Amino acid sequence: MTNSIQRDKKRRLFYSKYELKRLELASVVHDLTFSKDIRYQSLRELNKLPRNSSRIRIKNRCILTGRGHSVLRFCGFSRLKFRELASQGLLMGVTKASW
Repeated sequence: MTNSIQRDKKRRLFYSKYELKRLELASVVHDLTFSKDIRYQSLRELNKLPRNSSRIRIKNRCILTGRGHSVLRFCGFSRLKFRELASQGLLMGVTKASW
């Protein structure tokens, strides 16, 4: 499990490093006002960037356990850890529903 967490951290680091370059090249590729040669050249440069620098490669994981499924976006915890911490009273503003 720790290997998947480390791999995801590495991918996030790559994404932050290459984000501006990737956006710049992608905007040139999609802009039809540039000539085909310039667009093709920027497409080739975009393909040369590392795969792990893409936003798609980042997995939404629990910040405590590294679980990859059912992670709540607003807090970054998996549903299991969220329930556990909420029942212990460690999350402020979270109460158990009763009606």
